[in-house]
Amino acid sequence: MAEGFFAPRRLRPGAVFGVAAPSTPVGPQQHAQLRQGIAVIQELGFEVRPAPGLAGAALGYAASGAEKAADLNALFADPAIDAVICAQGGMTANACLPFLDWALIRTHPKPFIGISDITVLLNAITTRTGLITFHGDDLLWGLGRTTTAYNRGEFVAAYAQGRLGPIPANRPRASLRGGVAEGRLWGGNLTALLKLAGTPYWPDLRGALLFLEEIDLAPDRCDCMLTQLEQMGVFDQITGVVIGYVDGQDGILTPEHTLGGILLRLTVGRRFPILKTEDFGHNCPNTVLPIGARARLDADALELSLLEPYVV
Repeated sequence: MAEGFFAPRRLRPGAVFGVAAPSTPVGPQQHAQLRQGIAVIQELGFEVRPAPGLAGAALGYAASGAEKAADLNALFADPAIDAVICAQGGMTANACLPFLDWALIRTHPKPFIGISDITVLLNAITTRTGLITFHGDDLLWGLGRTTTAYNRGEFVAAYAQGRLGPIPANRPRASLRGGVAEGRLWGGNLTALLKLAGTPYWPDLRGALLFLEEIDLAPDRCDCMLTQLEQMGVFDQITGVVIGYVDGQDGILTPEHTLGGILLRLTVGRRFPILKTEDFGHNCPNTVLPIGARARLDADALELSLLEPYVV
């Protein structure tokens, strides 16, 4: 693995997942989902320990950034915790960033897992520490509702086995622009990723394989956000794009109004490959994408492959 990036330990049977809520707190109406998510992790051979601030809402809609970061710092520092999984996404994960102890996280590396608004923390942690983080199912919405053989299998294959090579397809894939590219994986939810723009936590996307997903994405909003990436020079830096499941675009009949269609229009003349998948995103079974790890995209063969160990 290149200098500056490093992998956390793989999880053994009985490993303990600490659960944090660095975005939206867990409300009383979500306790059934919380219990179900915990049960799934236990069925897979692991244990679960919720952080004390899981339901914290000092601001009325969430805990303060300092309070949420304190939970994360404590979970990383606790030798009894082997991995940290986020309860859910939301809107305010970026409030944690000034209060995270980057040196502590760097010297106590553990798998850190989440999706949606947690994209903010995944990319920021890898940027500031070099620790590979994991875009994958969260506790409430990914594991606390209906799970499938796909996301249960991907959970174990990533965190316990460290599987390399091609990522299995959850549903049919499509090549939007052919070609082959390699690079380090960066990305996640497009809205959340752009919260880092202009901050010290924005990742270095030179030579990156960018992966993107979204929810309830209207064409004009999609155009706005992708245009922002264009104006930031991102599409001159990356080697390829993988698009995940875009929840809410099933009913869009005009292909040019989808995330993939708008991306193609905005990058006419560029040659980087684009692969459309439904292997990650909101309201679908998720594979695990290790942010900071090298991967290979072959849009002609409809494959995304992991090239180097991301757990050790």
